[in-house]
Amino acid sequence: MNSGQQQDGGQGPGVERRRLLAGAALVPVLAGIGTVAGCGGPAEDSGKDSGKKDNGKLVEPVPTTLADWQEVAKILDRPGNMVRGTFYHTPFLRGDLHVVSRGITVTPGLALGSHVSFVRYSDGSTMAMGDLVVTEDDLQKLTDALHTQGFTQTAIHKHLLAQSPDVWWTHIHNAGQDPRAIARGLRTVLDQTGTPPATPPLPSPPIDLDTAGIDAALGARGTSNGGIYTCTFIRRETITDMGRVLPPGLASTTAFNFQPLGGGRAALNGDFAMIADEVQDALKALRRGGIEVISLHNHGLTDEPRLFFTHIWAVDDAVKIARTLRSAVAATNAKPSA
Repeated sequence: MNSGQQQDGGQGPGVERRRLLAGAALVPVLAGIGTVAGCGGPAEDSGKDSGKKDNGKLVEPVPTTLADWQEVAKILDRPGNMVRGTFYHTPFLRGDLHVVSRGITVTPGLALGSHVSFVRYSDGSTMAMGDLVVTEDDLQKLTDALHTQGFTQTAIHKHLLAQSPDVWWTHIHNAGQDPRAIARGLRTVLDQTGTPPATPPLPSPPIDLDTAGIDAALGARGTSNGGIYTCTFIRRETITDMGRVLPPGLASTTAFNFQPLGGGRAALNGDFAMIADEVQDALKALRRGGIEVISLHNHGLTDEPRLFFTHIWAVDDAVKIARTLRSAVAATNAKPSA
């Protein structure tokens, strides 16, 4: 074979040159194919409210009052409360459940509270975020109802160690221009569970714990409600999710619930909000003090900075638990909630 002859059937260099020119001509055509829906390019806009204005800027929350949420409260058939004047919070305690974990009867306030918060934004939209408690038998039915009503599920996990009956928690998100429509969808979802109707609030029983000692150990002042003592911390930095700025404390809270057991002892259940660089130091501090780690996961899909949560459990002297919690909180960028 001489040097001017090609291996593909003996064709000369002129044929090869024409092939190269033809291939080059196809490049801009193939590049354009990537923009056609269904041909490997970006998917068509699903129509979901991204939360961003046309200029791409993040949308800010606006202050509201209880009066702004009267219609939502009526649809949900229960009152809520304002948190720091920026989001409307509605609890749904699962008082219908009798759950036992590690030999401890779990009260609704310790770990069986569903809740959903509503936020109004400067573009007129409303966002709802929350966490629903559901039995394992109802989990798939609840999931289907969420999808039907336009809610996004952002997490499914457990907050307790071994428990009976089996209980799960699912985090939810929705956004749109009509808060009443979101509330009606939520009411339909909750009807798929055994969530009981609201009951008139009862006087909070005395907390059989050294609450002053807990506060001093944690460096934060807690609150009592329904026989549970709660201490809460919020992230210092601004958190965004799905194009929206989240009000301080929404979906970024570190919270500790103490259920009195008598003699100064308590059952602890709660969770930590952390960024990736904080996770290992916080977990090590918890374990050094004997606090059990239940799970480590995300609650959201698009939060920035990315947040990780670990759920925890302990049964011990309440002040001793609080001292351990403080060392773990010190590993995170959190401050006591006002």
